[in-house]
Amino acid sequence: MAETNTDTTAQLEHERLLSLVNSMADGVIAVDERAKVVIYNAAALNILDLNTSMQGLSLAKVLKPVNQNGEPIDMVDEVRNTKLPTINRDYRLQYGDGSTINLYLSIAPVHLGFGKGQTGGFVLMLRDITREKSLEEERDEFISVVSHELRTPIAITEGNISNAQFVVDKGGDVQGVKDALQQAHIQVLFLADLINDLSTLSRAERGVLTLDIESINVHDLVTELGSNYLEQAKGKGLELHTKLSPHLELLHSSKLYVREVLQNFITNSIKYTETGSVTIAAKPGDDGVIFSVSDTGIGISKSDQERVFDKFFRSEDFRTRQNNGTGLGLYVTMKLARLLHATIELKSELNHGSTFLIAIPNMKQTPPQKSKD
Repeated sequence: MAETNTDTTAQLEHERLLSLVNSMADGVIAVDERAKVVIYNAAALNILDLNTSMQGLSLAKVLKPVNQNGEPIDMVDEVRNTKLPTINRDYRLQYGDGSTINLYLSIAPVHLGFGKGQTGGFVLMLRDITREKSLEEERDEFISVVSHELRTPIAITEGNISNAQFVVDKGGDVQGVKDALQQAHIQVLFLADLINDLSTLSRAERGVLTLDIESINVHDLVTELGSNYLEQAKGKGLELHTKLSPHLELLHSSKLYVREVLQNFITNSIKYTETGSVTIAAKPGDDGVIFSVSDTGIGISKSDQERVFDKFFRSEDFRTRQNNGTGLGLYVTMKLARLLHATIELKSELNHGSTFLIAIPNMKQTPPQKSKD
């Protein structure tokens, strides 16, 4: 009778354990000393992309990860050599369709079984960390790009200010000082634009951008932008034109973000145009306004056009690489365009300039909206 009660208790504990394991979001596989599967849950089947029982199978048959170099890992040796709990975040699993995931794998030696028949074994926990890995890589790339882009203008600014101080100390010509300070000023403006992009990006990624609707005089806005960027265009020997339809009406949208979107397009056009002109235009659209920024610059190849709004994207074209940039400007622009319910169209041909068109609809006056991007 006592043995029967013991068996009943063991069975009850076993069922409780199975219930607990199956309630876990992470994949769980328990194996015995020979690395044969004893217990597993549905999450493990899902991660391993299996739809058949693993009971009694060798771990090597069901779990076949590879390392960072694509080399297969012998899981039987892996678990047998585990003396203390270990965690690995560098393995990958490849599925039958060729897709792969990044795998979190925890291995811990434990006692398996119940009652008198307890044996040694191991418990493995599995988790798909592909998104986490992607975010980590994106973060590392972000830090690398921003660090590089900050380092260059700061070094140039420091050098020019030092030159200006040197010229003043030596009683040199005023023009030399002006030239040095002008170069330093250009770099400071670049840093200001970078910080603005980073600030907007941070708020967009956290979904805390707010949308305040107001009536925008499009004629005044475009004229103001043309005036603001005229000197920058002239500095490169470019003409800056504005082209406004006489039928424009007030646009009801966020003036702050409409301005920022147009500014990003204008600065890009000036940056990547060596000769010719940049034109800012506006005309009535379907219940809104269609803005365009056109240039006679280097243009964008068809392959690059598909990626130009991606985060950190910078073309391999050597003419693009000659200019400072983080690859964030157009990414931020697309974020803002979505918030404005606007659509963007790009027309470009390599060596024949580019035109960015953005159709911004009228929006109803509502309480401030938060970005969902």
